[in-house]
Amino acid sequence: MPGIDECLLEAMRLPGARGAALVDWTSGLALGTVGEAPGGDHETTAAEAAELARMAAEHGTFSAGGGGLPPVEDVIISNGDSYHLLRFVDTSFDSSVFLHLWLGREEGNLALARIRLGEMASRLVLG
Repeated sequence: MPGIDECLLEAMRLPGARGAALVDWTSGLALGTVGEAPGGDHETTAAEAAELARMAAEHGTFSAGGGGLPPVEDVIISNGDSYHLLRFVDTSFDSSVFLHLWLGREEGNLALARIRLGEMASRLVLG
């Protein structure tokens, strides 16, 4: 079971990975970062990504609709040259963290990154 650093390094091995972070969406703080950050600042990126994650997680419009199904799994944002994948991590405490992967659009494979990030999130050990 990988910890934060191991998980982020594994994310950076994905084709097209530019940067990765583990972020607490309630505070906007980065718990770990690796690689580049959009705009050059990991803390600003974490705070801005946390706003998006919080909006998705707290609004019923984006939930699975009840019936025991999980809440939002991930958020994908695309722009002209990259993708941002925010993958929520289920934890034994409050599940208020997510993995943020910044992926180059030409080199990256969004479908593969989504699958692998989900696997990483399920194995991540926080403690």
